[in-house]
Amino acid sequence: MGEEQESYEVRIIDGAAVKRILTSNVPSVTYTAAQQTADWGAPLTPGDGLTIRICQLSTRIGRGTTRTITLYL
Repeated sequence: MGEEQESYEVRIIDGAAVKRILTSNVPSVTYTAAQQTADWGAPLTPGDGLTIRICQLSTRIGRGTTRTITLYL
């Protein structure tokens, strides 16, 4: 991709609001139980849905194309 380093941004979404922004230099992030409790009042459980927006960050062009997806635990 011609970038000096990989960088990703993951936004945790609740409706129109952004609950949390996670960044990573590898193509994965960890949304810890402590972060989930701070954001939702309790850790997420099986059956819960989590909407996220993911994009790769570029030093040359900024944010790449954003993908939005809802994950079901």
